[in-house]
Amino acid sequence: MCKLVRKSRSNKGYFRYDVTIGERDGKITRMPAYGKDMQDALQRLLWKQRTMKAEKRFGMGWVFIAWAITMGWPYFIMDDATPLFLLCSMGSVMLMMFTIAWFSNYINKE
Repeated sequence: MCKLVRKSRSNKGYFRYDVTIGERDGKITRMPAYGKDMQDALQRLLWKQRTMKAEKRFGMGWVFIAWAITMGWPYFIMDDATPLFLLCSMGSVMLMMFTIAWFSNYINKE
């Protein structure tokens, strides 16, 4: 069940919904969800749940691996340490950080 509670106080055009979820074991969970409409709020809630599940499963080790790959890929495709090498390695890290920040902002918008 999903119920509209109020308009968001911090983001114009967004609403707060209370979602009631019946778990497989019979437990009932109530969670807040924010979105432009009910479908958007449910989509954000699902992405948040998937992200939390992945974080529990993989831990923080995947962040180090992703960082190592983004820093290391220019080494394998370029011949020597040139300014282009530095630009590619730092640029890929900046792109990764921007993507993570954007995704986090999208999921946690209230």
